[in-house]
Amino acid sequence: MTAMRVDAKVVMLGKESVGKTSLVERYVHRRFLVGPYQNTIGAAFVAKQIHVGDKVVTLGIWDTAGSERYEAMSRIYYRGARAAIVCYDLTDSSSFQRAKFWVKELQNCEEHCKIYLCGTKSDLAEADRSIRQVDYHDVQDFADEIGAQHFETSSKTGNNVDELFQKVAEDFSSSAFELMPEGTGVDLGQKKDSYIYSCCHN
Repeated sequence: MTAMRVDAKVVMLGKESVGKTSLVERYVHRRFLVGPYQNTIGAAFVAKQIHVGDKVVTLGIWDTAGSERYEAMSRIYYRGARAAIVCYDLTDSSSFQRAKFWVKELQNCEEHCKIYLCGTKSDLAEADRSIRQVDYHDVQDFADEIGAQHFETSSKTGNNVDELFQKVAEDFSSSAFELMPEGTGVDLGQKKDSYIYSCCHN
């Protein structure tokens, strides 16, 4: 059977410093960059192809700035997204409240966008449970309420990172989203992986 290709726009949302860029770096490049870190300005783009059954799912991932001053700009990047990975830091309770803000934004503006809640820095929370500020069950209850998938991840160890993006790809391939025959859609120049920073990335 001929492989089919789906071009799926995925947006990363969440408070600054929750680790959105680290999550993408771990998934695409299998690496964890040690600080000092620079906050994303605007957004960065990455394309990644995944085989799911007889389909090739091409995830086009927009890694957006988390700072509130770029909030309006982030709305530009999630426009038309079919999936959103909304991140929060397990060691920062305010980041979960910010995640709820983005969920509400998506529900109001992109009702067909599927939401994935992603807790980051699970390695820190597991190493010292006293610094954990976001309870797993509280997030799972919220995920159930909004019909979202829920993952806790570590960009440092790689825990659950592949599983998160694989789930996004599987949901696309098994859903009623439009499937495009091989050879249509975004041309990635025959590269398996490509990581392209926008001019707004610093």
